[in-house]
Amino acid sequence: AIAVADRVRPAAAGALRGLRAAGIRHVAMLTGDNATTARSIAASLDGGLDQLRSDLLPGDKVTAVRELRERYGPVLMVGDGINDAPAMAAADVSVAMGAAGTDVALETADIALMADDLTQLPVLVRLARKAERIIRVNIAFALAIKAVFVILAATGVATLWMAVLADMGASLLVIANGLRALRA
Repeated sequence: AIAVADRVRPAAAGALRGLRAAGIRHVAMLTGDNATTARSIAASLDGGLDQLRSDLLPGDKVTAVRELRERYGPVLMVGDGINDAPAMAAADVSVAMGAAGTDVALETADIALMADDLTQLPVLVRLARKAERIIRVNIAFALAIKAVFVILAATGVATLWMAVLADMGASLLVIANGLRALRA
């Protein structure tokens, strides 16, 4: 008998711990591998998985993503193969492992990690959340400035030059605030 199996990446268990630390509350493995192989892989992940689904065809993975979304909310799907692409398309956010990823997975993904370094997944989650916070603050600030100037214009207090300076100043402050994402 000859047995062939993918080896678990050495950083996989650490990446799962990092995802938990980043606030990911449910981790599932969706695989086309048979149940025995899938259980073996899951056992090597130091209990990092909450759920394991094996023997899945590409359509089954799509169904699983939809079920996970209904139960847990937005789904982040990480994949690298042609069989992962449909589920990646069905996920809210998808990440392709760049160097080992197939062209279809890379084209389907919202984000492509250019190296196969799983430890970058928690970094990616934290950076995305930070970017979202910055965007929300920027939008709120810009709308607040606009509202103030609508009121000032309606009362006859605002001049054209005040509005231009406020608009330009707000733009510069929004850009400066956005640059905070570089400090990740």
